[in-house]
Amino acid sequence: MRYLAFASRNCKEIFRDPLTLLFGISLPIIIMCLFSIMQKNMPFDLYSIENLTPGVIVFSFSFITLFSGMLIGKDKSSSFLMRIFASPLFATDYIMGYALPLIAVAILQIVICFISAFFLGLSFNANVLGAGILLIIIAMLYIGFGLLLGTYFTDKQVGGIFAIFVNVTTWLSGTWFELDMIGGTFKTIGYALPFAHAVDATRFALSGEYADLILPLLWVIGYTIIIFVISVWGFKKKMKS
Repeated sequence: MRYLAFASRNCKEIFRDPLTLLFGISLPIIIMCLFSIMQKNMPFDLYSIENLTPGVIVFSFSFITLFSGMLIGKDKSSSFLMRIFASPLFATDYIMGYALPLIAVAILQIVICFISAFFLGLSFNANVLGAGILLIIIAMLYIGFGLLLGTYFTDKQVGGIFAIFVNVTTWLSGTWFELDMIGGTFKTIGYALPFAHAVDATRFALSGEYADLILPLLWVIGYTIIIFVISVWGFKKKMKS
């Protein structure tokens, strides 16, 4: 439980910049509304609310990557981390201290996006609760990527890398269109990464196809474990140096 005090401090740091947090929550809602309006004028079912909601929520998690990466990057730049290395915390404690407040942000994003989707026509049922729990697991993947970026890069570098990250995760996740529509190498690369699996797993959960979500969920969990292991290992090296 040593990391709880550190997590409390990080939570205050995140909410100290409410405009960035508000942007990360409101932008996905705006996108959801715009694409829902587009769907009404389309002759085919491309952006139905049932398919759109999982993709938009997973897309919103990319902002958690930015929050976590910037937070660690700023702490490194201000020498704050160097000072608290005198505390009896291990590398895993630091990583958990950064991750816990971001889980709270992810839950907030999930709840607000689902509430918005209900107003746009999404039906409320038990599958929504199952998808919500699954999305918390998926959020850990994006938190892990943020911790990885913050560990190896400065806060200024994280901002530039995030611009690339958000485009890769968006276009290769099948958020706005099915990867089958392009196919070929594009689809192969997309499914070699965890983002398309995250969207697929959420869509399966929301539609109640729980047997089909096992494989994409395993992809997400596997990537999450690898990312966190690399983050902890890199953080240990930073502590020693």
